[in-house]
Amino acid sequence: MRTSQVLCGVQPSSLHKLTHGYRTIPRPSRQTKVITKAAGSTFGHSFRVTTFGESHGKGVGCVIDGVPPRLPITKEEIQEELDRRRPGQSRITTPRKESDTCEIYSGVSDGISLGTPICIMVPNTDQKSQDYSEMSVAYRPSHADATYDMKYGIRAVAGGGRSSARETIGRVAAGAIAKKLLRIVAGVEVLAYVSRVKDVGCTVDNSTFTLADIEANKVRCPDAEAAKAMYAAIDEVRVRGDSCGGEVTCVVRACPKGLGAPVFDKLEAELCKAFMSLPASKGVEIGSGFSGSEMLGSEHNDEFFMDDGVIRTRTNRSGGIQGGLSNGEDIVAKIAFKPTSTISRKQNTVSRNGEMVELIARGRHDPCVVPRAVPMVEAMAALVLADQLLQHYAQCELLPRNTGCSPDISIARQFRQFVAEYEAAVAPV
Repeated sequence: MRTSQVLCGVQPSSLHKLTHGYRTIPRPSRQTKVITKAAGSTFGHSFRVTTFGESHGKGVGCVIDGVPPRLPITKEEIQEELDRRRPGQSRITTPRKESDTCEIYSGVSDGISLGTPICIMVPNTDQKSQDYSEMSVAYRPSHADATYDMKYGIRAVAGGGRSSARETIGRVAAGAIAKKLLRIVAGVEVLAYVSRVKDVGCTVDNSTFTLADIEANKVRCPDAEAAKAMYAAIDEVRVRGDSCGGEVTCVVRACPKGLGAPVFDKLEAELCKAFMSLPASKGVEIGSGFSGSEMLGSEHNDEFFMDDGVIRTRTNRSGGIQGGLSNGEDIVAKIAFKPTSTISRKQNTVSRNGEMVELIARGRHDPCVVPRAVPMVEAMAALVLADQLLQHYAQCELLPRNTGCSPDISIARQFRQFVAEYEAAVAPV
């Protein structure tokens, strides 16, 4: 057969069946090339993070590629972030006892990044795989048990494997490095807090709250009185063997202008993908969110004005992003998390072989995920912004500008200043 008779590796006889409505899948010929894409464990483009490991495997971690060389990185800084998300912090979190002690295996020498891939590993030490024997045959309602079986035909039963929130250790570790890069190069601060648990809300000034305010209580809500009510709400459902959901608000301060890439990689699109990739996340709002759909344009528009020579907006209903690009105002996002799927109350479900059964799930699980989700949300926001910062610098900061809407301080100039100051600090006397 001539090569010209083959279209995309499909024989003409098979093409006839396809074009005439036959429900037949043609057998690929030798000319067919099958190209597959890496399956879902890598995030980012210039600042790339791959997480690995299962909940009850030997350990979890990440590989981070694209970290600029000469960035100061210490294990202690990464450990601080991991300590914020580790289990066993209080009675309103999972009682699993893990120190989540990290080790840096590559990419850092004497506290300085080498520009090569950074590998961070955290061992699992408190597995109780026997607690998941029932789940080997019965699917937990609203959990990933059934869908993982549907996709792969096999799954890690103990702890949920990759569907467990323990996978986020790699994200938080990588996020610690992204935060450091953002802070040093551009002065960016990424903070998140619990803004609602169940039906209990709070009142927080997004422009003034601090990390100390967030960490002042176990719920991680800067509103102390609301935090007490939130704690009580979580504890009440925990005692009943149930769970509840809530919301986390993320605020990014001093974000450089112009981050994001129209049209498919708009900054809010990248942030939404990042936040929605977190376990139990079910919705994201940027700025005014859904409430903005109820307003008139004259009510919703953020008017520009000059503030000491800097272009600002009087309001921030856009949430710091306009046209898919950051405008220099605080980025404000709200992420909704559903109730934890695994509860210790009797539920009706289906077994792996299709039989109707009752299940009382065992294991150790958070009655509400939002207090421990706070550092996860911060990490994902930081990963997006670090990735966008590197891309923005490469495309937009190499050549001089001739527009009045240039950033307040050039990212390129900031970075050169940082490098000069760092090299002066470490230069031999």
